[in-house]
Amino acid sequence: MNSPKWLDRILYPFQHHRLILPAGQMHYVDEGEGTPVVFVHGTPAWSFVWRQQIKSLSRSCRCIAPDHLGFGLSDKPADFAYTPEAHADNLERLIEHLQLKDITLVVHDFGGPIGLRYALRHPENVQNLVILNTWMWSLEEERNMMKISNFLRGAIGRFLYLQLGFSPRVLLPQGYHARKHLTRDVHRHYLKPLSAAASRLGSWRFAVSLQEANPYFAALWDQRQALQQINKRIIWGEKDKLLPLHFLDKWQQAFPETPVIRLRAGHFLQEEQGSQLTEAILSLVQAGQ
Repeated sequence: MNSPKWLDRILYPFQHHRLILPAGQMHYVDEGEGTPVVFVHGTPAWSFVWRQQIKSLSRSCRCIAPDHLGFGLSDKPADFAYTPEAHADNLERLIEHLQLKDITLVVHDFGGPIGLRYALRHPENVQNLVILNTWMWSLEEERNMMKISNFLRGAIGRFLYLQLGFSPRVLLPQGYHARKHLTRDVHRHYLKPLSAAASRLGSWRFAVSLQEANPYFAALWDQRQALQQINKRIIWGEKDKLLPLHFLDKWQQAFPETPVIRLRAGHFLQEEQGSQLTEAILSLVQAGQ
């Protein structure tokens, strides 16, 4: 595929790859050689959010970063389900298509309940797991999140997301602790893939699924012991305004032996603490080689 004119090839110098799925074409990055590291993004991000990690880690690892359908450079079909489970199906197809073995899985935001399903189903193929500001359990007890999700299901919420681009324009900046990291050029790379109402359906469906996908989230959490034997790291941006800090407590209670790295960053720690995150992932991969 040709790069869109708005894409800065200095910021994002990676080759484009496509996987044809039943619902459309999934774009993904596949850079470097060695131990496969699979990066799974959330909303309203895309593989662009991992660019710092890919640039550095691809010198010694094979870095794979898909754009979920509805995000980034992937197709944005009108008739796709856009549920976390449907995205998880697509991720599993990609991993199988590339025949990846002994992967390091890095998950963030909605990438948690998407990517972790693969780890639960195939723990023998996940050598390392890196958990960043995400969850894998029902959010029913999170009253504020449920109120917001319920509101966004309605006509006003749909209008905010589809017509006004609420997610990349308003929510994404809230995910930064130090706004200096969200330069105009960087922000443009999150706005452009979601520049039309028809392209924003995926981000709206994620907002709605905070409530609607709770049975799916709960089912994942019930299987959490399958992750017990996987080598894990939890890396958390402590200044996150989008996900509460007690999410980190829940991860630690479930996996008390898992090392935790706390970073002075907001939700998008890939952007604010990119080098520290990269070093932590690299040390984890090297320790398992």
